[in-house]
Amino acid sequence: MQPAEHVTIDTPEQIALELQVAGIGSRFLAIAVDTVLQLVLYVAGVLVLSLVETPDFIQSSFVGVFGPALAILFGFSIYWGYFAAFEIFWSGRTPGKRLAGIRVIKETGRPINAFEAIARNVLRAIDFLPAGYAVGLVCMMLNKYSRRLGDYVAGTIVVHDKQTEDVRPDWNLDAQAPGAGAPISRITPEELQLIETYLHRRLDLEEEVRRDMAQRIVSRIAGKTGLQPSPNQAVDDFLEGVARQIRDSARYR
Repeated sequence: MQPAEHVTIDTPEQIALELQVAGIGSRFLAIAVDTVLQLVLYVAGVLVLSLVETPDFIQSSFVGVFGPALAILFGFSIYWGYFAAFEIFWSGRTPGKRLAGIRVIKETGRPINAFEAIARNVLRAIDFLPAGYAVGLVCMMLNKYSRRLGDYVAGTIVVHDKQTEDVRPDWNLDAQAPGAGAPISRITPEELQLIETYLHRRLDLEEEVRRDMAQRIVSRIAGKTGLQPSPNQAVDDFLEGVARQIRDSARYR
């Protein structure tokens, strides 16, 4: 199946976000880096155990009794916990994914939670079969969004995660913000996140998609607050002003 370069996600706010799908190449680069790091952790653990397991130390401590169990627990934690722990605490990224510029998100475009991180990585053992992620590779080749079995189970997708400075120009510091008495407080944290996601990624969007997305966001803001861009104000400047005023109000950090 021909893989798709982009995926369009309809957010709960009824806004379509277009994200670049991570292909097989970038994902295997990430897994290669993570596998090397896992091996380094294994070797480090073995070295530590070999240093403490001197004859005198073994006889005088619990290491002699529990050493093998600790080694098994350590190996289990590295194999099963490495990916899930990083994806939980590092917003869907592992060191390998960060290097490859990709991350895991929900199908809805939201960040993944602990349940989804654990679920997609439990299935990694099946995706690896019979060796070298053969099952996962075949599964990725049979769907246009390059999803493996773990992604289907957890409802996730892997996309390119471009750094903000690569896709965002400096915000217009002269952008006119709404008046201080405007009902900005009606804008939710999720809507602020939506505004800022658009502003950060707008240069990646096609012109028509960008205009349509911006107008949808403005319409949503207008429906809740009554705020509208002034006649000579660019839509992006208006959205920048709204986001800046919300941040300046210190409601969201």
